[in-house]
Amino acid sequence: MTELFNPIGEKVEQAVQANDEAEDDFKPIDEIESLCMNCHENGMTRLLLTKIPYFREIIIMSFNCDHCGFNNNEIQPAGTFQLKGVHYELRLRDMEDFQRQVVKSDTATVKFIELDVEVPAGKGQLTNVEGLLTTIVDDLVFDQEKRMKETPEAAAKVAEVIAKGRQMLAGEAFPFRVSVDDPAGNSFIAPDPRDGVGKWEKREYLRTPEQNEALGLADTNTEGLDDNGDIIPDQVYQFPASCPGCMHPCTTNMKMVDIPHFRQVVIMNTSCDDCGYKSNDVKTGGEVPEKGKKVTIKIKTPVDLARDILKSESCQLECPELSLSVNPGTLGGRFTTVEGLLTQVRDDLHKQIFEADADVEKTKRKNDSLDSTEASRWNDFFDGLNSAIKGEREFTIVLTDPLAASYVQSLADNPDEPDEQMTVEEYERTEEEEEELGLLDMKTENYENDV
Repeated sequence: MTELFNPIGEKVEQAVQANDEAEDDFKPIDEIESLCMNCHENGMTRLLLTKIPYFREIIIMSFNCDHCGFNNNEIQPAGTFQLKGVHYELRLRDMEDFQRQVVKSDTATVKFIELDVEVPAGKGQLTNVEGLLTTIVDDLVFDQEKRMKETPEAAAKVAEVIAKGRQMLAGEAFPFRVSVDDPAGNSFIAPDPRDGVGKWEKREYLRTPEQNEALGLADTNTEGLDDNGDIIPDQVYQFPASCPGCMHPCTTNMKMVDIPHFRQVVIMNTSCDDCGYKSNDVKTGGEVPEKGKKVTIKIKTPVDLARDILKSESCQLECPELSLSVNPGTLGGRFTTVEGLLTQVRDDLHKQIFEADADVEKTKRKNDSLDSTEASRWNDFFDGLNSAIKGEREFTIVLTDPLAASYVQSLADNPDEPDEQMTVEEYERTEEEEEELGLLDMKTENYENDV
């Protein structure tokens, strides 16, 4: 069976090969005659099915009408909505960051935070950060003359935004941030292996009932709750979902478990009988602690790789010796071993970047969208990660969790004694962390007075 969604580089190679072999019937781009909504004559729609590195399959569409000159370009995800919404944020520090690839679906909202400008959901785009900002500035300039005549005060404020936007494009206003928020989970900002903590961030989240309604999704069934509407411990709840792998209907199972000497956790599992896709996630429950917690563990021997580790969704994971940084929300919640956690990070990254088979030890297929320098950096990164997973090198894991919901197993003989290889310290949450977690707006006492 012919692969429909190949990277653009492979489609170019196929076109060149077909041209050399005089295969006139090969067309990498599908063309469909369709109605022009401007002049109601027939125009031409061109479709390109391709893969985006680090992301997934998309459909690039272009319409052109020879009769009236109308044209339109947009992209659509090749699948359905994802199980969770996604929020990306990139901090731009130099001109090179403008070239970061951006996929904006028709359900995504783009915001340049320091510019205080937000682009609402609309037409899907495949572009880069420079293209997004240029489009915003050009759109503001387009109606500026009309604003000057009708609403001079508003025009003056827009002029300030335009001037600041042009300074950003000229590289005179670094650093600044851009975010893409998509409740459908089909948008994306490309990462870079050199990104450190705080530069590129991906966070997945559960959609609100309002977002589900806007996407046309049915409300979740709430049967099986107690008299107060709360989840019953140790009872398995099932929810209908769509498989991210094959898009067929599947089931998500959820169960709340009370772990002794720790706290309540919610275990979630999604499995698909059609394609075999499986996904597991762990979310911690209970009250919000007054302080965050930072756990530092030194991994010296293969025995340390077998330590149990619980990484919550709010936890940031760092391995300085491996140049590894996992931002909160990227992997979701995971309860596994140190070896299992690193293996999952490696496999997920390798699949996204190189589009390789599951056995990353035996194959290093180079993604044609990566240049040789970038591919070499990623290969060096994976070599170091593989050595750590095999226990061939020592490294350090740092878990920073503002909700103190993460845990690493202690190997001390007496549970009351400290582990020599592990340090646990509490810290005061920053105002930014409090804001990110929504704690600044939380009121648990006398809230009835505000009603």
